[in-house]
Amino acid sequence: MGAKHESTGAAGGGSRDGDRRIGRRALLVGGTAAAVGTAVLARDELARLWWRVPGVERPREEGAVDYAAARWVAASDENWRRADRPDDFGVDMVIVHVTQGSFASAVKAFQDPSHRAATHYIVGQDGRVTQMIRELDVAYHAGNRDYNERSVGIEHEGFVDRPQDFTDAMYAASARLTAGICARYDIPVDREHIIGHVEVPGTDHTDPGPHWDWDRYMELVRRAATSAPSPGVSKSA
Repeated sequence: MGAKHESTGAAGGGSRDGDRRIGRRALLVGGTAAAVGTAVLARDELARLWWRVPGVERPREEGAVDYAAARWVAASDENWRRADRPDDFGVDMVIVHVTQGSFASAVKAFQDPSHRAATHYIVGQDGRVTQMIRELDVAYHAGNRDYNERSVGIEHEGFVDRPQDFTDAMYAASARLTAGICARYDIPVDREHIIGHVEVPGTDHTDPGPHWDWDRYMELVRRAATSAPSPGVSKSA
């Protein structure tokens, strides 16, 4: 979270109805399929894109998570935007945040519709992981619309000026989570694609701060990425 979070205008932008319009890509695919007489392609594409018709909601399974070790607690609808990533927005980045408060205070803030910001995940000092927004959807967490649309945000319980808050359990749990995200979206495990909130263009945040051990963290992510699969991923919509 850092010292500040973005407003709805800076983070979300656009209307939610706009996210559900049938796009040019759908029309082009449908036209191409008809032109070549590929009925199966047309049917499959329409089945995938039907939910973009105005007023139609893509079905979601209540309580489903993308990381099997996570517990689901829903953020307020005002703190994220419905999407269909990576089909509509490619995901190529993980952004590391620090809550500047307790685990419970971060959960409470993300459930508050007036907060206008939230990350996909929160990792506690004890290693617990809570997911509050689906990876499919765009969380308002980076203070930069482009980065919101292309990233998964992870909060870490603690304060940027307290190195003791970054525990072994937290580093290990977050590294497994990040490794799983990178595997899902084929994100390179490097510092160009796993960044701190402070590195987002235009941000006024400082998290994760000078006490976050990037060398240690990246090594843990690499180990998790090359080891036996960590807790699996929910396949639910």
